[in-house]
Amino acid sequence: MRRRDFFRILGMAVVSAPALVRAQQSSVPVVAFLADGTPEGFAPRVAAVRRGLSDKGFIEGRDFILMSRWARGNYDLLPGLVADLVRQQVSVIVTAGSEKVARAAKNGTATIPIVATVAGDPVSRGLVTSVNRPGGNLTVVSLFTSSNNALVAKRLELLHEVVPKIARIGWLVDANILDYDDQLHDLLRAAQTFGIEVKVARVSKETDLESAFATLIRDGADAMLETGPVFYNNRERIVALAASASAPILYEWRTFVDEGGLMSYGSDIGEIFRQAGVYASRILKGENVGDLPVVQQSRIELIINLKTAKALNLEIPPLLVARATEVIE
Repeated sequence: MRRRDFFRILGMAVVSAPALVRAQQSSVPVVAFLADGTPEGFAPRVAAVRRGLSDKGFIEGRDFILMSRWARGNYDLLPGLVADLVRQQVSVIVTAGSEKVARAAKNGTATIPIVATVAGDPVSRGLVTSVNRPGGNLTVVSLFTSSNNALVAKRLELLHEVVPKIARIGWLVDANILDYDDQLHDLLRAAQTFGIEVKVARVSKETDLESAFATLIRDGADAMLETGPVFYNNRERIVALAASASAPILYEWRTFVDEGGLMSYGSDIGEIFRQAGVYASRILKGENVGDLPVVQQSRIELIINLKTAKALNLEIPPLLVARATEVIE
């Protein structure tokens, strides 16, 4: 065994031991949160899972233990993290981030219930057998509507309303998303409608963020969209880059707008992970995960930060302001 692999596995065991001892001593079920990001970046999602469990009467420490595992952008670690959770016989796994996380969990166990948070149609992607009755040991809480993929076309339409003279759109996209081709197809088709050229910068790890952003600026992008967990996990950096370059960006999640981003169009990410916590509670109560229907989002939010728009010298059309779910003054 290579020295690096030995210390990685040893470190994993050291981290896992205390939680395992507590679980064995108290016989309290363990809910595992498995993510491709970091504890700092995904803290709001973990808090939402806790809230979902609490809403159903589950008190942490008494009724469940929440255990987190983080790939920190290194997808090669996922199989080992899942194997560790299987060894510890956790009661349920909640996945967060790229679809690769959900697939790693699914490939790593056929018995532990999995609540996966993913985009796209989970049936056509082979994660479940049907929406109403997923079957197997995995169900899904969708990040977006299953039929509308990841909303990239609608985001471009909204951004065009704010910056009508866009000639070239930049797409910052996480290279680890598995539905890249589908999203690119939707984006190119929408861009063709408006006569807009598309420039793509794929980012495989967080150390590439600044160079990818600089490439799009150098290529003449008038505005940008972002897609993928690597950006959510580095929200402050992306918002700061946009501000320094006076670049209008429309984001996936409102969290970016809360931190100074221009606009977002997407689901309520807090509600998604609260629902994942609710599903975890139902599994702990004895329900079969394969009988829990896929949760499809029905409410998509448009959040606008007028202060950021003013800093970018952008005039938000009054009709768009009126359509917004929330306007940050």
